[in-house]
Amino acid sequence: MTNEMDETPIQPTGQNLPKAELHCHLEGAAYPDLVRRLAARHGVSLDDIIDENGAYIWSDFTSFLQCWDRVAAVIRTPEDYADLVEDYLLRNADQGCLYTEFFISPDHVALMGMSYENLLEGVIEGYKRAKKISLERNFPIEARFIVTCVRHMGPEKALGVAKTVAKNPHPLVTGFGMGGDERMHSQKAFAPAYHIAHEAGLLCTTHAGEFGGPESVVDALDHLPINRIGHGVRSSEDADLMKRLADEKITLEVCPGSNVSLGLYKSRKDHPIDKLMQAGINTTLSSDDPPFFHTSLGQDYDDLAKIKGWDRNVMLGFTRRSLQAAYLDETTRQALLTRVK
Repeated sequence: MTNEMDETPIQPTGQNLPKAELHCHLEGAAYPDLVRRLAARHGVSLDDIIDENGAYIWSDFTSFLQCWDRVAAVIRTPEDYADLVEDYLLRNADQGCLYTEFFISPDHVALMGMSYENLLEGVIEGYKRAKKISLERNFPIEARFIVTCVRHMGPEKALGVAKTVAKNPHPLVTGFGMGGDERMHSQKAFAPAYHIAHEAGLLCTTHAGEFGGPESVVDALDHLPINRIGHGVRSSEDADLMKRLADEKITLEVCPGSNVSLGLYKSRKDHPIDKLMQAGINTTLSSDDPPFFHTSLGQDYDDLAKIKGWDRNVMLGFTRRSLQAAYLDETTRQALLTRVK
């Protein structure tokens, strides 16, 4: 892919803040302009799910998942994945993001006829391209990948994913997690898969406390070897759980724009992130599936600062906590934290 973006030096937007992102689904990071190019590459039309303004069309959580699956279905070769990783990392860099973690799904690419090795080939190539361009622009970036099982595909499929990633280690694959429909299965059901991944040296996170209530977070804490939780915002409904999260130093990958778009909260003003922070819980900011939710990491930083009245130091705290919780080697972590200072 020839990079089509302007080659002038990157000027981070918003508050000129360095940022970091821990919760981003790779296929969900595909912007409509890129997706249309990939669809054309494969002779597919997505006109029924992209409106005249270039936005994805969906109305509720179920139709969001259906739209997401349609988009993901045109990302079907290693080159497609390379283009996607490069595109998103450079978009994030434009907003001052130093570091991004992506969720990647072997089960999804298997539906496209790709192997886990094919997937790694693509995402690593995209990472290398983006990193090279970022160095040329004097704004070096980093990225890592978290392999996920898909919850609604069930615990047995998850075991297969865990075994695959354990047998095929890669230095840029540093974590294991679970995405998909939170309304299906328990967290406990996936414990065998998580223990295989954990024993292979991967750090672990899981989606909980989004559409599932506080009990889904408790289920994860009780049964999975995790140190982070994707979303976790429904923990704000349970004072004992908030204390437990703070005491156990569990980091929440909070995605305010996503939570508002999917109807968990009416607006960012109503979002409980400040309540979670006041309880002493480690909170971070991420965009989840940004083009689907008409947001970006930079927009989430900017909007929360404005709506909650937070100053630059508060916002830098999100970046520091993200880097401290990142699934990174210590040398790279310290180098990134130094840039934040």
